[in-house]
Amino acid sequence: MSLSKIAVDRSYALPPLGDNPSTEAQGTTPGSFARRGEVGTPWAYSSPDTPGMPGVSDLTALDFASQRDHEGVTQLEQARIGQVTPEMKRVALREPHLSPEQIRGEVAAGRMIIPANKVHLKYKLEPMAIGRASLTKINANMGASPVSSGIEQEVEKLKWAERWGADTVMDLSTGGDLDACREAIIENSTVPIGTVPIYSMIIGRSIEDLSYDVILKEIEKQAKQGVDYFTIHAGVLREHLPFVRKRLIGIVSRGGSLLAKWMLHHNKQNPMYEIFDDICDIMRAYDVSFSLGDGLRPGGLADASDEAQLRELATLGELTERAWARGCQVMVEGPGHVPFDQIEYNMKLQRKLCHGAPFYVLGPLVTDIFPGYDHITSCIGATAAGFHGASMLCYVTPKEHLGLPKKDDVKQGCVAYKIAAHAADVALGIPGSRDRDDELTKARAALNWQKHFELSFDPELARAYHDEDLEVDTDFCAMCGHDWCSVRISKEITDFYSGKDDQSQPVKKALLSPGITEAGADILKQRGNLSAEEIMRLAHKGKKAVCHSDNVEDEDAARDVQKVVQVNTLKAHGVVVNESGL
Repeated sequence: MSLSKIAVDRSYALPPLGDNPSTEAQGTTPGSFARRGEVGTPWAYSSPDTPGMPGVSDLTALDFASQRDHEGVTQLEQARIGQVTPEMKRVALREPHLSPEQIRGEVAAGRMIIPANKVHLKYKLEPMAIGRASLTKINANMGASPVSSGIEQEVEKLKWAERWGADTVMDLSTGGDLDACREAIIENSTVPIGTVPIYSMIIGRSIEDLSYDVILKEIEKQAKQGVDYFTIHAGVLREHLPFVRKRLIGIVSRGGSLLAKWMLHHNKQNPMYEIFDDICDIMRAYDVSFSLGDGLRPGGLADASDEAQLRELATLGELTERAWARGCQVMVEGPGHVPFDQIEYNMKLQRKLCHGAPFYVLGPLVTDIFPGYDHITSCIGATAAGFHGASMLCYVTPKEHLGLPKKDDVKQGCVAYKIAAHAADVALGIPGSRDRDDELTKARAALNWQKHFELSFDPELARAYHDEDLEVDTDFCAMCGHDWCSVRISKEITDFYSGKDDQSQPVKKALLSPGITEAGADILKQRGNLSAEEIMRLAHKGKKAVCHSDNVEDEDAARDVQKVVQVNTLKAHGVVVNESGL
């Protein structure tokens, strides 16, 4: 048998397919390899289970309903008695693959939350949902510290985080006027705001002096201000602490370490655990959602999935049940620093122990040796976490472990996590999640640069990078040049669909770039490859357009055109060229 015959006869069996993330099933890919979407069940949109993974829980928030549900104070209680709230309808507009009734059903089951404090709804809050049936969300952390930043800077960071796609923002301020800063953030935000109330509880006092009364008063004060969700570290118990002793890095959660110190000093149980029902009652009154904190999350790969972490997770499952019984919405926080091979297990164990309550994870970071690049090490883990069950991903910036994030760090963290969240949604086959990707692919195939940039997440950066080498929107780029451009060649092959979509065609085959924006100029300045004069020319469209070699008559002239493109490329990357381009 010939080799060609063997190749033809070979079969390639595909796994069971889930939903196609393209509304019109564009392209030739068979679709998602995830499970088929089952909204209304514990699976919703989920990855196939690797053998040995924990299964799903048979319980939902409906199993913990109480008589108080009939009052319908919170989104959870209203959902459980069949009411579709205005907030659910607004969420459905942002989640076109879900109906208001499906959202109600997911909220009723506890698999989705709508963090919307009744006070914050009176300001600028746009209701959103966190749950595995919805698109994967991202959170941006910010906050003033005792050594850096202030109220104006934090409001600016809030708007910047919103600009770059943060779905929620946590104010983790530990310095300055915390109440005034929190109030300013809530009044100016369109996204839900979360806090960790214990930070404010110890301003002006030692952790040892923390009392039940102080805890409840601070929680009520922040609820009245309009905070949408609280991180409460009620799952760290006295009996868990012996399992931390041999950890390489102990307890890395601020709240977890503070409460551990309190318990050891007083020889008592975690006060947050002891008065958890009272905390629930305050939060229910304002419909503040729980973000049950992972106080014993691992701070390094060597401590991941250990006894302390998993015992706390089991306690968080118990607390989820207690909060649901008192009418409160719940999501659960997760690790941390986790080797890539352990991520699926962590996601699916939480799904089991916490009965499908949304999982909100930090990263996780999949390696510890890249300080300064931890937005990358963590978004790798975050993509896997989103695919295997996390509903919201807490961003990590390049400043993680090193210092307080500045404005550009916030952008870098948000962008990295939008990549992770979107990649997870496409992999899960959430309907419509790949539509924009397909439109950009068609624009790229048609060599329509302007549409390519418009569809990209960061058009200014994409345009600046392109124009750094070649400010002409023509049917090739500076990477290959005209004669070697595979995309151009594919477009010219008559039998190929590639590049022929009518709606994706450029106006002209070669078009002078409209010029980079002020933000694009700043990007090129930071890169340092071009002189200030060259950047200025790009911003003002100063250079003549370069034609491509199809438009010249002889071979020598074609080489001259290619030489100009090559000179632009070499100069952009710091290579010295003479006047003749050699």
